[in-house]
Amino acid sequence: MNGVHPSIRTGRLVEVQPGVRLHCAEVGREGAPLMLFVHGFPEFWYAWKDVLPAFADRWHAVAPDLRGFNLSDKPAGVEAYRADRLVGDLDGLIRGLGHERAVLVAHDWGGVCAWALATAMPHRVSKLVILNAPHPVPFARLLADDPAQQAASAYMNWLRKPGSETALAADDFARFDRFFVGVSPPPWFDADTRAAYHAAWGRPGAITGGVNYYRASPLYPPEGDDPGAKRVRLDPAKFVVRVPTMVIWGERDQALLPTLLDGLDTLVPDLVLERVPECSHWLAHEAPDRVASLIRRFV
Repeated sequence: MNGVHPSIRTGRLVEVQPGVRLHCAEVGREGAPLMLFVHGFPEFWYAWKDVLPAFADRWHAVAPDLRGFNLSDKPAGVEAYRADRLVGDLDGLIRGLGHERAVLVAHDWGGVCAWALATAMPHRVSKLVILNAPHPVPFARLLADDPAQQAASAYMNWLRKPGSETALAADDFARFDRFFVGVSPPPWFDADTRAAYHAAWGRPGAITGGVNYYRASPLYPPEGDDPGAKRVRLDPAKFVVRVPTMVIWGERDQALLPTLLDGLDTLVPDLVLERVPECSHWLAHEAPDRVASLIRRFV
């Protein structure tokens, strides 16, 4: 694949739950401490292509395609994308790679999965690094009650609707391109990157797998007679993350507002917060060296 550092190996499949295999890209030496890099929507392992090589010296750094994406298995049905299944995949991946725990680096939907794993199975996570992925407690609260976050997240309701994948695929993914990077593609979305994403989106079932994450989640803005997140009441005491955590946040994120960080230290007692004012939601693409440097310092 053009534009990929030669140290990155692809092609490994790991069975993480019965009948579910995740495809992985990796660098470094097997047997070294494990670091997982977990992508979000609408990406795949390639989201980390410029970050992974920085960890080849001391780590076994592995970036899976989440279930439903690219070369990983794509179970049918919305139920297959509930939170417990996604947490089970990360647990199974850590164990399937021969480890009991890992440093977890995660963005967007990968971050949602990582927050959940760190809450439910803290023994699997030695350190947690989150890039622009909201902790579920403030996200549920703002989706239910904050007009600004509701407006910023309105796209979620469109993705949840039947047929959204057909619209995203139409005209050589024209709408998907705009959804992903806007009408003026940034420098990082060059021809090689565009081709890689189009190939991943074009795999049978891949777009449906991605949008099923939104369909399976109870957290989305109210719309019409559907209360959405208003029906969700999370007990903060049950969602405290007790592993050392660094949150790196691109403050130009148009979908996830910086107010999601307010009071985060009450839910994550051992927290380092790094704000990156010049970056958007896609900070691993925009500033990979900065992201890698922050992670290395933390771990």
